[in-house]
Amino acid sequence: MTVLKTSMRNFVAHKGRMALSAVAVLLSVAFVCGTLVFTDTMNTTFDKLFQATSSDVTVSAKGSSDTGQTTSRTGKPPVVPAAVLGEVRTADGVRSAEGTVFSTAVTVVDADKDKLSPSSGAPTIVGSWNGNDARTMEITSGKAPQGSGQVMVDADTADKHGLKLGDEIGVITAVGTHHARVSGIAAFKVTNPGAAIFYLDTRTAQQTLVGRTGVYTNINVTAADGVSDARLKKSVTAALGQRYKVQTAKEVADANQKDVQSFLNVMKYAMLGFAGIAFLVGIFLIINTFSMLVAQRTREIGLMRAIGSSRKQVNRSVLVEALLLGVLGSVLGVGAGVGIAIGLMKLMGRMGMKLSTDDLTVAWTTPAAGLLLGVIVTVLAAYLPARRAGKVSPMAALRDAGAPADARAGAVRAVLGLLLTAAGGWSLYVAATADQAKTGSGWLGAGVVLTLIGFVVIGPLLAAGVVRVLAAVMLRIFGPVGRMAERNALRNPRRTGATGAALMIGLALVACLSVVGSSMVASATDQLDKTVGTDFIIQGDQEYKMVNPQMVKKIKDTPGLVRVTEYKSLDASLTTPDGRVSRNETINAADPTYVQDLRTKTVAGDLADAYRPDSMSVFEGFAKKHGVTLGSTVAVDFADGRTAKLTVRAITSDDVVVDKGAMYASIATAARYVPAERMPLDQLVFATAADGREAAAYQALKSALRDDPALTVRDQTDYKKALEDQIGQLLNMIYGLLALAIIVAVLGVVNTLALSVVERTREIGLMRAIGLSRRQLRRMIRLESVVIAVFGALLGLGLGMGWGATAQKLLALEGLHVLEIPWPTITAVFAGSAFVGLFAALVPAFRAGRMNVLNAIAAD
Repeated sequence: MTVLKTSMRNFVAHKGRMALSAVAVLLSVAFVCGTLVFTDTMNTTFDKLFQATSSDVTVSAKGSSDTGQTTSRTGKPPVVPAAVLGEVRTADGVRSAEGTVFSTAVTVVDADKDKLSPSSGAPTIVGSWNGNDARTMEITSGKAPQGSGQVMVDADTADKHGLKLGDEIGVITAVGTHHARVSGIAAFKVTNPGAAIFYLDTRTAQQTLVGRTGVYTNINVTAADGVSDARLKKSVTAALGQRYKVQTAKEVADANQKDVQSFLNVMKYAMLGFAGIAFLVGIFLIINTFSMLVAQRTREIGLMRAIGSSRKQVNRSVLVEALLLGVLGSVLGVGAGVGIAIGLMKLMGRMGMKLSTDDLTVAWTTPAAGLLLGVIVTVLAAYLPARRAGKVSPMAALRDAGAPADARAGAVRAVLGLLLTAAGGWSLYVAATADQAKTGSGWLGAGVVLTLIGFVVIGPLLAAGVVRVLAAVMLRIFGPVGRMAERNALRNPRRTGATGAALMIGLALVACLSVVGSSMVASATDQLDKTVGTDFIIQGDQEYKMVNPQMVKKIKDTPGLVRVTEYKSLDASLTTPDGRVSRNETINAADPTYVQDLRTKTVAGDLADAYRPDSMSVFEGFAKKHGVTLGSTVAVDFADGRTAKLTVRAITSDDVVVDKGAMYASIATAARYVPAERMPLDQLVFATAADGREAAAYQALKSALRDDPALTVRDQTDYKKALEDQIGQLLNMIYGLLALAIIVAVLGVVNTLALSVVERTREIGLMRAIGLSRRQLRRMIRLESVVIAVFGALLGLGLGMGWGATAQKLLALEGLHVLEIPWPTITAVFAGSAFVGLFAALVPAFRAGRMNVLNAIAAD
């Protein structure tokens, strides 16, 4: 009880000094809880949506995905004959059954040819209005579509794009473009997470999406009273046999939820990973806080020991303070986490994904995890300072000598740090010289972890040397004030090392990712320059978006072009001469002119020969694995057609980036074995202009494809820019998440300086008494902060560039050979670190400057 009372008094007495540590715990816990609440809320939203929109039993084609979305490369959804509807209605336990048609492989535009697709990445769905939709949608204005000239749109899409009754829209599919006017607007009765939905009448939907009537994509079956979904599925399956896919509402909902869950898990664990980095940085802050508090309370601890307190009681007293800090920070963090989740929901709403706070889900495990994590991390971080406090002897404390440094422990730490750093360096070297990326990646991971821990452990030793060099360059020009700032930074190398290490972690990751991202862009750009021999690449803006025949014709009719190459992808199973079957392979079928559009290296044969009748190419790795050589015959079983026996005429190199691992054949060869109605649409189209007419052809192509805004025309400059932007957006998102760790590190610098000012109160008073001005005092503290921040930045940037350069060596095994150091980014981060140090010192320097000289001298 005495220990608890003492801890409570100390905690309250030093609450101001612990405030920033509490904020670090709060931020880290808030990020964890916010992530969990946000992802749980999204799960709840999608659960409700899928449960509400699923019929008791759904019948669909065997070729459809479990989620019911379009999977065919023909751009048309898999269908079942209308006759199946009659068979389903005769099954036992069926109350009603209705055929529907829908597709996600569509582009919808307004009268100005602007896309009406969601900006959030959610699907655009065009389907037939049916009874199942009527359960989840309420027509708020107008009426349901009747006839080919009418379409109904969901209210969210109408509001976002300003659609009104009577407005014209166009539905672009593989069949062509269908025009209709808005006849009605329907609002969701459940939360719509952002999909854009358009309804046609059944006959029009069949003609628009499939190109013929008498077929459905789904048959929605409703069970009679007292009939379970499982029993209904069994009876429908008995009526239909194994010809079609039959799923219960739960199976459809689970499949949809699994699809969503895979995306949410990536986002969830990525955000939790960054929260873990913030916790790691926060550990340094907490260690520094308690180390300095223990040092400042040396006399107090000594008196406690002198009057009978044991080492265990002193140790326990400090740990109880840490426990109180952890509980307070974690409780506030849980509350802040809910606020972060709501903020993320509002942000997603602005991006087009509607999430209602009515679905806000806070599972009991979320606050429990936040509290447990925050408390455990805080107590563990305080363990070493608490142990150090327990070792303070009564006599040493009464002499006010501060917590004694353990020279032997310092030597052991230096040796351990050097060994860890050396082991990490060796791991990075092994990774850089590895022959296989998979093997090297394991060594890279070990090298990153070991060098990071090694630099943290060896931090005090590095601080003693690096700070002196930095001081000679940065501080000496400020005269005596600069020298005092240098000595203050060197006074406690362990503290300086820990403060710099907190900043080092975040900046090392920034530097590493910058090097990797820049090298990827530079390598891909270099490969494009060397291999791409065409002027323009035309493709859809989404993976599912193909180039339909109408658009291909417009491309071929564009003036100024001398060559147009079509490029398709076909699924197939390959049986090689060794008798093994390789399933789920892709054959890239193209026009013979593709060899001019993409200069692919071969290790055997001439790639142009692969486009001869009944011929193909394979890539180097496949050839080695299956013993395939020039002249080998491979049985290619096309998923949408018959089996062909193709002769291998070329073997392409694996040392490429563009089309790495591709197997080629001509479109003419594929057409002999795949029926025209099942032939995939073009995934890409390549176009080459006549010499000197590139600019005119570029504009002509854009104009020709204006009717389908989902198709993008890019020249090589555009393609490189798109690649750079794509990687840049990913890096910016990662930098934003890393900002949390850097903010916590900045709090650590502020806290270290603030506690250091308190620790040096008498010293500051004496310096002021012998003539140091307030301005000089503030400058001294600011310079100390800057040199600590720059020290952390040097370690972090140097370490990160080493990691990045090693990672690039592994990427070189995948064809990305160019190492590029983004010096502008590195320089900006380094300069920003100095600014961070200056900013972190503002409040501590201001408080130090306001000290009363006499009170400071009299301070105990």
